[in-house]
Amino acid sequence: MTAPLQIGLMGYGFAGQTFHAPVIAHSGAATLAAIATSQAERAQADYPDAAIVPDIDALLALDAIECVVIATPNDTHYELARRTLERGKHVLVDKPVTLTAEEARTLAAIAKQRGLVFAPFHNRRWDGDFLTVKQLIADGALGRVTHYESHFDRFRPLVRQRWREDATRGGGLLYDLGPHLIDQTLALFGAPQSVTAFVHTRRDNASAPDYAHIVLRYEGLDAVLHASALAAYAPRFAIHGTRGSYLKNGLDTQEDQLKAGLRPGQPGFGDGNEAGRLHAVLENGQEAEREVLNAAGNYADLYRALAAAIREGQSFPVSPQDAIDVMTIVELAMQSAEEGRTIPFSRAA
Repeated sequence: MTAPLQIGLMGYGFAGQTFHAPVIAHSGAATLAAIATSQAERAQADYPDAAIVPDIDALLALDAIECVVIATPNDTHYELARRTLERGKHVLVDKPVTLTAEEARTLAAIAKQRGLVFAPFHNRRWDGDFLTVKQLIADGALGRVTHYESHFDRFRPLVRQRWREDATRGGGLLYDLGPHLIDQTLALFGAPQSVTAFVHTRRDNASAPDYAHIVLRYEGLDAVLHASALAAYAPRFAIHGTRGSYLKNGLDTQEDQLKAGLRPGQPGFGDGNEAGRLHAVLENGQEAEREVLNAAGNYADLYRALAAAIREGQSFPVSPQDAIDVMTIVELAMQSAEEGRTIPFSRAA
């Protein structure tokens, strides 16, 4: 039996406490061996078997650590990931992996040169509703998809004083939620032909964009991606094709479950997503509407895939090129919004 992957977690703020530490500890494929944080007492109380260290230098000095997970503010990702790779350790970086596509390309090149895994933490590929959408499209239930709409909206009218809402630190919804929306779309349809976007700051006293509306154009398909901090009601998915339509409300439940203390493997984890509705043409030519229950979401599968990539040489489901493409589209979205025009998408040579 393969020994669990020894992971060091860099950062124990919201992301580290909610999305990383409990999922690593309950993945069955990895061990949370160390945590680098200034919140030493809290981290030690939560994970008494983990070594608690003050910073990245102390974390990288631990020989037993095979992979470092970066869960720190956005503007620190590149430097921390670069130092990790240069010390010969694998790295998984929370989204956005970097603030620019060029930085993502640099990390990918270092990892490739040294034979290391550079994994983007695009955990929303393991949302239950996204897994359901992926299967519906693969099964041909919608026919040829002609319109794909994906929302990640919240109602947070008051601006909080935190780095996530600080434009100078890579804050704002385009960098926070945009990578999830873009990555899911790339996973379904590949690279787009062009990017058109509207990026705004709508709330009083906000400094970072809190509204992003992105259209990725494909041959015969428009993918509309939307994130807003002033939307209490909006569909999660609205997808239309030559054989039918699918509508889904409500976000995946895993984030709320993790905040409430439920853990992967415990009864009910990953379940509870609001069912979608499918109106489609049947084999006999008749039309029918039915409820579509969601597949169970499981963020722990991401860490199982990470362990398999590092220990067995399997491909991690989210590639370095995916991370580069996501950040390229984020940059093109900003350019499109600033210039008021559609920008062609192309990969740098």
